Formats: sequence, C-alpha cells, structure tokens
Amino acid sequence: MVGIVIVSHSAALAEGTVELARAMAGPEVAIEAAGGLELPGRPVGTDAALVAKAIDRAWSDEGVLVLMDLGSAVLSAEMALELLPEDRRARVLLCDAPLVEGAVAAAVSAKLGHPLEEVAREARRGLASKTAHLGGGAAAEVTEEPATAVEGPEEELRLLVRNPLGLHARPAARFVETAARFRADVRVENATAGRGPAPARSLTAVASLGVRRGDEIVVRARGREAREALEAIRRLAEAGFGDEAEGAPGATAPLPAASAARSSTEEAVPAPGPGAVLRGLPASPGLALGPARCLRAAEPEIPPARVDDPPAELERLRAAMDRVAAEIRDLRERVAAAGRPREAEIFDAHLLLLSDEALLAPARQAAAAGANPVRAWLDACEDAARAWEAVEDDYLRARAWDLRGIARQVLAGLAGAPPPAIRGEGIVVAADLTPAETVRLDRAVVRGIATAGGGPTSHTAILARSLGIPAIVGLGRELLGIAEGTPLALDGDRGEVHVDPPAEVARGFEARIRERAEAERRARAAARAPAATLDGVPIEVAANLGHPDEAPAAVELGADAVGLFRTEFLFMERDRMPSEEEQEAAYRAAAAALEGRPLTIRTLDVGADKPLPYLRSAPEANPFLGLRGIRLALAEPGILRTQLRAILRVAADHPVRVMFPMVATVRELREARRILEEERARLGGPSLEVGAMIEVPAAALRAGSLAALVEFLSIGTNDLTQYALAAERGNERVAGLADPLHPAVLALVRATVEGAAGHGRWVGVCGEAAGEEAAVPLLVGLGVRELSVAPPRIPAVKEAVRRTRAVAARELALRALELAEADEVRRLVAGASGGPSSAPAGGAG
Repeated sequence: MVGIVIVSHSAALAEGTVELARAMAGPEVAIEAAGGLELPGRPVGTDAALVAKAIDRAWSDEGVLVLMDLGSAVLSAEMALELLPEDRRARVLLCDAPLVEGAVAAAVSAKLGHPLEEVAREARRGLASKTAHLGGGAAAEVTEEPATAVEGPEEELRLLVRNPLGLHARPAARFVETAARFRADVRVENATAGRGPAPARSLTAVASLGVRRGDEIVVRARGREAREALEAIRRLAEAGFGDEAEGAPGATAPLPAASAARSSTEEAVPAPGPGAVLRGLPASPGLALGPARCLRAAEPEIPPARVDDPPAELERLRAAMDRVAAEIRDLRERVAAAGRPREAEIFDAHLLLLSDEALLAPARQAAAAGANPVRAWLDACEDAARAWEAVEDDYLRARAWDLRGIARQVLAGLAGAPPPAIRGEGIVVAADLTPAETVRLDRAVVRGIATAGGGPTSHTAILARSLGIPAIVGLGRELLGIAEGTPLALDGDRGEVHVDPPAEVARGFEARIRERAEAERRARAAARAPAATLDGVPIEVAANLGHPDEAPAAVELGADAVGLFRTEFLFMERDRMPSEEEQEAAYRAAAAALEGRPLTIRTLDVGADKPLPYLRSAPEANPFLGLRGIRLALAEPGILRTQLRAILRVAADHPVRVMFPMVATVRELREARRILEEERARLGGPSLEVGAMIEVPAAALRAGSLAALVEFLSIGTNDLTQYALAAERGNERVAGLADPLHPAVLALVRATVEGAAGHGRWVGVCGEAAGEEAAVPLLVGLGVRELSVAPPRIPAVKEAVRRTRAVAARELALRALELAEADEVRRLVAGASGGPSSAPAGGAG
C-alpha cells in the first residue's frame, strides 16, 4: 500500500491534513506529517531532515507519495530525496497536486491498493470537485473509460441523496471504497445536475459530480459482481453513506450554528421541557435568574460560487474587513481603558486574522480566476478552523471559534446587518458568542450567558470572567430550542441551566443570589482591612497578576501584597528577548503601583509547552515533563541572569521577593540561588527574600530540604494537582479528576507546610484553590499563611478567612485527609459551613 507524506510550512496545517486524510482512508494507510521547523513550538518553515524522517515512517515497497504546499516546501522535499538511500529514491514521487484535496484523494486511492502512479493521478485530480462546484465543467476531465472492456449485462440503481451536505468528502470516500470491493465496472452520474458519468473507483471523479442533498444519482454497474455492488451501494445509501452515525449523541463535530456560513437546511431544535436541566462547562462563576434572551444573528447567506464582477467583490470584501477591524480596535480600547489589558490583547489576535495572508491569498486568486473572492476567503477560514480543531492543544482548538466568529462579523458587514442585540434584561442564550459580541453586552441588563458551543478556554469565556458575568459554555444544541422569554436559572459554579424551573428551585436561586450579593457587599466594604481568623491568626491575602496594569485594581480590591507576578507577558509574542531595561521598567511599574506592598516576582516559566520563538530547544514528546520552569532557566543562564539583574535593581528601592518556578530538586534551587547571589554581589544590591514554587510532588515531599535554602515556599496547586493525579486540567475527558481538594493533594500541602515549619519558613498558595472559598478553611487548617488569588476574588477570600476559626479548621483538615475522594471532601466542607460547596472559582494562577 502506497505511503503518503504531507509537507507544509505550518505544522498545524500538515497535522490537520493528515487527520482529515486518515478520517477518509482509515488507519491502514501510512500518512505522515512533516510540517514546520524542528524547533520548539514547530515555527513556520520547512525542514528537509524532517521530511526525510517522515518518508522513512511512511515507507512502503510500493512507494511513497509526497505532497507539498508551496515554495521552500518543494525545495525541502527535493533535498530530502538526497538524504535517502539511493535504492529508495526511485520509489518516492514528489507530486504537484493540491495539498489538502490531493491528500484526501491520494489516501483513498492508496487504501484501494492502487499503484503509485495511479495514486498520484488521483491526487492531481483533487481539485476537480471544488472546480466543478465553483465553476462547472470539470467533471469531464476525470471521466474515463475502463482500461479493459467488462462483459455482462448492465445493472442500474437510482438513488435520492438525503445527506444534509450531499456526497461531500467522507460519504464520497465510503462510496468509492464500497464500489471498489467488487469485480465490476461501476459508474455514477448526477442526474439532477447532468454531471457524469464518473468511475466509482475514483474519489476525485465522484466528488466532482457535486452531488448535493436532494439530488438523484444513477449508479450503473457491469461485470461478474455488478448486482452485489449495487446492493452494497444501496445499503450504504440507506445508512446515509455513513453520515448518520456522525450526528449521533456524543459526536464532537462543531455545531452548524458555529460555522462561518451556516447551512440554511439546519433543522429546528426541539425545546427542552419545563424542569429540564442542561449541563455544560462552567466558564464564569456565579448565579443568575431571569428570562432567556436569545441572541441570534441573522443567518448570513452562503455567497454564490460565481459573481458578475469578482474584482469589485474583492473590494467589497476588503472594505468590510476594514470596517470590522475598526470596530475591533474600538472594542480593544474600551477593554483596555476599563483596566483589563490582558483581555484587550485578545483583540490583537483578531486583527492579525483579518490581515492573515494565508486567508487573503485565496480570495485574490479566486477574483483573478473569475470566481467569488468572498466564498474563497470563507472557505480558507473554515479550512484553517478545521486544522486548528485537529490539533491536541485545547487552547489552539478554541481559536477555531475565534476565526469563525471573525468570518461571521465580516459576512454581517457585507450584508449591512447590525450587531445582534437582546430585547431586555435576562440571560443571553446563543449558539456561541464572539469576543466582540461579549464585550458589547450591557452588564446592566445581562444577568448570565449560556452558549451551545465553545469551551472554558475560549476568549469569550475569558472575557465573561473578566466582566463578572456568570457563564456556561458547551451546553449543546438542545439549548438552541429554548424560546425567547423562557424562565431560566443559571448556576455558573456547577455548569447547570434549569429550564422553566419549578417554583421551589427558583426560590432557592433567589435566596442564594441575595445571600451572595450581601456577602459581596460586606466583603468589598472590608476588603482593604487585613484578614484574620476568628481566633486571631493573620492570613495574608495577595493578588496574582500577569501585567503591571493590573496592580492598581488589585490594590483597590484589597490586596495585601502580590503573591505571584507572572513575567511571561514580557517574553511572549515577540521575536527577541526583552532587554534588562525593559524588564526593569515593567517590574518597577508594578512595584510602584502597590504603594509599598510586597511584590513577589516569579522568574520566567516557559518551556516546550509554552515555547519562545527566539529560544531554540529540541522538541519534546511530553513538554509538561520536560525542560521548563527553573530547568530551562538553568539551561539558559543568560536569560535568568538578565531577569535577576532587573529584579535586583527594583528591589533596591521597593519590597520585592523573587520566586523560582517548577523546582523539583535541591540541586536546582541551590544553583539558582548561587546565580542570584553572584548577580546581587555584582550590583551591590540588598538581600531579598527568595522563594520556591512547589508544583511537583517530589518538591512537596522534600519541602524541608528546599525550605533550608529559601525564605518561603509557594504552592502552585494547578500543576501540583495535575501532576499528583496524572490528570491534565485542559483535557475535558479527565479534567474532573484534577480537583485540588483531593485528599492526595491536601496531603502534599500538609507535607510542604510541615517541611517548611522545621526551618521557620512560611507557606503560601497561589493556585486556583486559594481563590475557592470551600478550600480556605482547609488551607488555613493545614497551616498555609498566604492565599494569592485573582484580584476579583480578594474580598470574598478575606471574608472566608474571617469566618474561619483556625483551631476548628485544623480539625476539619485532618478529617479531610482521612477521606478517599475529592467529592467526599467537598461534602465535608459543605456540612461544616452549613451550605453547598462551590466549584473552583477560577482566575488564579
């Protein structure tokens, strides 16, 4: 079976193309990706050595077909041939076929056992279906007579295609695979459109017929197994050509409503009945009660394949994109002016998408070819979105929603449609919201947000949290059946929406909302006062910051200090390392804004999981367990020394602490401290407090040895939890295991506190658990003396401390350590506090 290699400048595009081709052909065909450069983060580029390795992995004695995108990809593929043994070069064919369409066609052809030359021929025909769809007339190019005459009577079958998207790629691939199993010459034509006949053994030929929903196809077969072939095709058609299974419950295909251009044939969604409870993913904590306010933008019309004046249409597209860009810049300024600089940066990425050359080039090419540039741009957006959805990283997958949202904005701009608006106070119900739509929401009337799609890492979810709007995402298509004005009760802590709730449920929500509002009022009134337990144990409640601009708000909300100042913002999204002067200015700005409060600066915490484009390192199979945090700093001491000098200069006239991330061993910490002391001696600066982050179980279990080298320890419960329970927080399938209140995690917190106490050192927590009210008595009871949280959580956490009695909290923590599961711990805390325990409140480091 012929092997296939996909060469692209973009690793994501190469991997997404492989994913798509495998979906068509199955795992039997060896298909390998060779995308990007072999550097951390796989930056854009091509690498001959990477291509050669991919050819080796895909090797078959029947040959390997190599498909490339453009420019240096071709040159790298040619160089890769030179790296291969001479006896193999003759069986590698570099093909000039289109990348994505060619890969799909080649994969199906290879699965059917076709020789290398035939697989290449099918790949080159890959554009036939798209060309026929956009311009017509291409079907004839792929129509061919059988190589040898087949005897016997001709059998005929007529079918009505009922698939929502017709014979698109996957159904067409199944059609071809079915026909190829029989000793018969099978041909098919689109009787409705008058295209064909086409050989059923060719995916490109079948796809080029442009069969849509409602079209009639005629299948004719001649040969020994003609009847059997038609019977198998008839059964395949009755099963929806395999598409019915894709729409089954639990399928992960994106919602039609989230697509850039949604299908006009989308069927109505049944309304959930009174009392129904829809469950999704918590995106922003809080409770809301009110009528459904359905935010449904007018369905944009799918642009036609052809227009009378393509150049004029291209200008209309550019004008619409300019208007959208102006709107986005305005929204960015509004968000930044409201004191949310990190959230404002979300819109920078949107502006880049609007000017992305990879998306604009197809539009210009379409206009030059007489096709519709708007349609070409939308297709390019959707292809890119699908490529993002194919990668493993949840954050990158969420960017597909952003790109589709941009496409929707541009389509609306072309149509002159105003932004969608709700009709009154209540809970917004939508398929999904773009970040722009989220920012435009009037906080005075929007009580909550419920979306059918999206994820907790989406930019919409991030903005909802920053705006303080309770929100739930990923509720599914059933949500879209809710009618305007339907009473809803939304629990953003648990991820539940109660539809037309019973009176007792509604009254319960009303009571909890009143209680929370009163508690928030009290907390804000006392936010700037120190927090201490009922029996007088002082607890420092600090802020986690990611940018100097966030410091004034933290002070206003009552921060006693900054327990975690992330410095990654200085290093990311740029092509060179920040200078010592740039870093000093940023740290000084944060320290000055704190008005004498301590500032704890964490040194750079990146690695192969968060790569820097200007820092080269070898790719890692599991970057979360690789060269990151303090390990990377010690491997690149120049970066560490520059950062430490900037910190030391600020520490000369401000109360600054420094903290090293991801410490696992005494040797690492001793070496980092040695470098710090060398730089301090060179500058002649003052001594400063040094801390180590406890994020891996080994560090927690050896906390005593680490504490001997520092002045404090800070527990990062986010990483500590996922390492202790082997459960990645970003993986929805196991995220439920990653609960920081699991007894195993609490045991590691106790081990850290006890190890530090032996050397008279204090311990803080700067992970999300610190901002969770249910965790406060447990952490205080275990001996934690600093809770560093997202600034909006400071008032509530201080109030939780003031409700806690340290002696009783210690007894509660000891009982929790004896339990088996996190949910048992939550029930224990809820019983002790007399109320339900909340889900993690989010927002902290």
